[in-house]
Amino acid sequence: MILNWFLLLLTAFFAYTTGSISTQRLASQYVFHRNLQKLGKGNVWISNFRRLYGLAGFGKLGLVETVKDLLPILLGALLIGFRGRADIGRAFAGFCLMMGRLWPVFNRYRGCHGCLALIVAGLFITPSVGITAALGVILGVWLGKSLTIGAVAGAVAMAAVAVMVVDEQLILILTALIAVLVLVRHIPSLRRILRHEEEKLSLKEDISYKFDEKF
Repeated sequence: MILNWFLLLLTAFFAYTTGSISTQRLASQYVFHRNLQKLGKGNVWISNFRRLYGLAGFGKLGLVETVKDLLPILLGALLIGFRGRADIGRAFAGFCLMMGRLWPVFNRYRGCHGCLALIVAGLFITPSVGITAALGVILGVWLGKSLTIGAVAGAVAMAAVAVMVVDEQLILILTALIAVLVLVRHIPSLRRILRHEEEKLSLKEDISYKFDEKF
């Protein structure tokens, strides 16, 4: 029993901590040698990173983000796998990873949309859940021109499909909780969208940040 709790706590700590790390802030500071909070929209979110460094930089960051999200899920599978439940380890790590993404301890609990982490976690719960989450995110972003709508659509689609294809009750509960986390985190953004106060997502490159730099 003690070993089980230790493995769960270790998985939770690593997954939450990893999710809390801002890859875009580290890349901007140590690779591009710029401070995201002093450029563009003045935030550390991935949308600001894309706005500043273009689609090429955004694509490279996406690969790094995917690897970062994979690590805690694989570790969860390995640790809980010692007790013969690697599937639960993946789902639990995915839940803790989303906690870190949405409420990161290193950014005063102000998180990102978590779309990529949602998809990665879903794929390791079961491929059909992850693929559905990805389709929900893509359609939501495309039709709604908003990462908020994409994240919410992905979470709802993920939970709906999980109810149909996931047999293990604990994994189903963890999947539902992941969706609930996404929905709760995006309530303020959804309210702004309803009031038409949320900025629409655009793929056009914004170079206005260049005028913020000191010459």
